[in-house]
Amino acid sequence: MTTISISERTEQPSAVVRERVRMDELPAFFSRAFHDTMAALTTQGRHPAGPPFGKYYGMPTDTVDVEAGFPASQPIEPSGSVVPGVLPGGRIVEAIHVGSYDTLQEAYADVQRYFRDHDLTPGEAMWESYLSDPGAEPDPARWRTQISWPVADDPHAPTSTR
Repeated sequence: MTTISISERTEQPSAVVRERVRMDELPAFFSRAFHDTMAALTTQGRHPAGPPFGKYYGMPTDTVDVEAGFPASQPIEPSGSVVPGVLPGGRIVEAIHVGSYDTLQEAYADVQRYFRDHDLTPGEAMWESYLSDPGAEPDPARWRTQISWPVADDPHAPTSTR
């Protein structure tokens, strides 16, 4: 069972790389995006303001429109493929998934059921914050991922970042 709650968040600037990626190329994309965004933050004298994340626009098919990077304490300047981004504010449905990334679909099903059961409309974009470092925690059964999905009918949610 997935632990699900609703929180109120403020908009968070981020440093990201955004691309349309084939599903089987996601691990390589994330590795490159996290490396590049960390380098851009360091070059600009900044540090991540939270764990790495992957933000998904729409439901994946064979490919997915995705951005990956880090939250930042303030907006960054573009640097190569790294651009400023934002994690939306407003009401956010959040779920903590414990386990391998291969089983995240189960948590997403729980979150979608939560939206239906509470008569809420999910936003078009959602993100995953990777709370565990697979390099430091080799057991996938112990990995923790936070799924954050804005509520689309939230009057405080900016329409450009849903």
